Amino acid sequence: MQRTSPEVPRILVAGIGNIFLADDGFGCEVVRHLEALEALPGVRLVDYGIRGMHLAYDLLDGWDLAILVDALPDRGDPGCIEVLEVAADMNSSAWLDAHGMDPASVLSSVAALGGELPRTCLVGVQVAEISERIGLSDRVGAAVVPAATAVRELVREHLASSSGSFVQRSERVG
Repeated sequence: MQRTSPEVPRILVAGIGNIFLADDGFGCEVVRHLEALEALPGVRLVDYGIRGMHLAYDLLDGWDLAILVDALPDRGDPGCIEVLEVAADMNSSAWLDAHGMDPASVLSSVAALGGELPRTCLVGVQVAEISERIGLSDRVGAAVVPAATAVRELVREHLASSSGSFVQRSERVG
């Protein structure tokens, strides 16, 4: 894909999750919230849901930064937001796989498809409930706006400096 402006980095924000499994739909809900806000330059928002291969193919499209938004199992208190840098070779399927999509495998598949993974960050929330129902738990629902803010901060940091340093952070919500 050709860039329309070489000065504006291309950033993909990917919501991941299954809306039919309660808090697992967190990434999808954060993307929906971001769509209602003022657009940031060079940012494409996509609700991938459980379409892992679609995400893998889209990651081949020459992004400067990919931000995944997802639910995290067993990583702390429900509603706790974590911002992490992800590497394609991380052996991390246990901490990324809240719903069987296995985002770690999706990220690893980019190389198998002939591509190179862009700088990739994860904005995740510790889930309270993964059960067959639509809708987030109260604690995870309260984390949607702070997670969207974290995504926008990552975008702004990247836009301000393509070589800027990354800081891992966690935030308790609710």
